Amino acid sequence: MAKPELEFHRPGEAWVQASEEVLGIWEQGLAEDAASGAYTGLQRYEPGVDTTPLGVQAHDYWEEVYILAGDLTDLSLDRTFTAGMYACRPPGMRHGPWRTVQGVTMLEIRYR
Repeated sequence: MAKPELEFHRPGEAWVQASEEVLGIWEQGLAEDAASGAYTGLQRYEPGVDTTPLGVQAHDYWEEVYILAGDLTDLSLDRTFTAGMYACRPPGMRHGPWRTVQGVTMLEIRYR
């Protein structure tokens, strides 16, 4: 099974809180295949969010992230990324924790 076929539309799914540990992180799913884990969605951090309590992250899937608006600082790298920047992370690549001053909105794609 693959993600569903969808022509241009306005996604109806509501933004949902993405973390119980760090408030102010929201996700909106756009397309997903539960069987394979393939996922495309938007992620939004409110201004001032700091994910230090979540620590450094690493996933067992590929992750591609494109920053649509705002800023995102990787505290481990001490580098700030802004709108128009892109990351492609293979499984196991460590990243974060993150902090944002202005807030950030990102397109996220995951697959195995």
